Amino acid sequence: MRITDTIRRAGRSLRNAKARTLLTSLAIAVGAFTLTLSLAAGEGSRQYADKLISSNINEKAVFVVKDKTLVGGGAVNSGGLKEYSASATQYAGLNIKTISSEDVERVKNNPNVESVLPTYLVSAEYLTFEGSDKKYTSDVTVYDPSILSETAAGKLPALGTQISDGEIVIPESYLSTIGVKNAAEYIGKTITLHLQKPVATPSEEEITRVLATEGAAGLQRLTIGEVRDVSFKVGAITKASSTALATSTGVFISEKQASDLSDFLTEGTERYRSYVAATAIVKQSADPEAVKQEIQKHGLTARTAKDMQGLLFTIVNLLQGIVIGFGVLALIASVFGIINTQYISVLERTQQIGLMKALGMRGKDVAKLFRYEAAWIGFLGGVIGSGVAWGLGSSFNPWITKQLSLGEGNYLLIFQPIPIVLLIAALIVVAVVAGYFPARKAAKLDPIEALRTE
Repeated sequence: MRITDTIRRAGRSLRNAKARTLLTSLAIAVGAFTLTLSLAAGEGSRQYADKLISSNINEKAVFVVKDKTLVGGGAVNSGGLKEYSASATQYAGLNIKTISSEDVERVKNNPNVESVLPTYLVSAEYLTFEGSDKKYTSDVTVYDPSILSETAAGKLPALGTQISDGEIVIPESYLSTIGVKNAAEYIGKTITLHLQKPVATPSEEEITRVLATEGAAGLQRLTIGEVRDVSFKVGAITKASSTALATSTGVFISEKQASDLSDFLTEGTERYRSYVAATAIVKQSADPEAVKQEIQKHGLTARTAKDMQGLLFTIVNLLQGIVIGFGVLALIASVFGIINTQYISVLERTQQIGLMKALGMRGKDVAKLFRYEAAWIGFLGGVIGSGVAWGLGSSFNPWITKQLSLGEGNYLLIFQPIPIVLLIAALIVVAVVAGYFPARKAAKLDPIEALRTE
């Protein structure tokens, strides 16, 4: 019997039991629906993660830290009693090992490194904003030109270019705090940083001597330390972006001014010219991965843009794997449904099977007929499940994008034909395997006994 004839006959047999065929196919469709959505979500998440990296980070940038916890290398070192270290600093409640100026010089001396930008932290006592009589506190650090943010007002330089001295960049969220409604109107306004240099606690002898020679003014100088007010003009206001790695919670100033102010605040202390992190820009002719390996030989931890991408992909793959697991469970349940359906079909068509064998149909052809019926069920379930998933996913994509704030042109569900075709093919194979034992039972029926069955 030709294969095409067997396939057509299998189709006719299933049409004679439409309700049972449809219900069994729907069992497979549930698994196909889940797997199709998980494949689409995985592809959409990977493309979104790739866009995050490419639009935020210079592919030639290598991020250098001393503390592995900053780049996912161990438990975050926060809270509790910690052993003192002169090479550590407190930042955002964390006890962080810092990079020394010698470490920065080692990275700079690498022949494949074009430039190095340390992360300067400026501990301003408070900030004042033009138009507001209140004082505020905020993180103040250097503007990183390897990460490009979207702006609500003003203009930022191109990726890789530092902002000008005297310019400051603030996040849009600050405007509501200071009572400003129009971001564009605040461009060019003045923000003043009030800095107070910390001093060591004076001894009793010093206090007595200063009081005797300089009076109360000298005592104030001795205990308060040098004070400096530095004013900046707002050059840009950043907004939360759908393709930003993180929402800014601080203000940014130029590299030169951040360096000068950081030196002013830490000079004479153990934290003088020590940094939480640094960004090295690799020359165009060099490989960031090779530079990363060379940097790590000096006891530092380095990460490239591809490493950051890999971390995001790992999270995406983990979540996708969980969803796929539910889809596989649904398929396992449908396998038993196919087996049950095929066994019932064999019992109902025992006389028909006996007649076919009596007319000369071989046992292997009978088995093939039932396997093709199972294949049809797998095919129908796969097409129904994948088709519904594709249709619903495409319809809800704009709504999902809006709810998750992914930004215009970004979709969580991206359907690709080839993976879906391969999925349907895999479901056909699963259905054929599930129908193996019922087909084997049909092939072994004795035609005489089968014809006697009522």
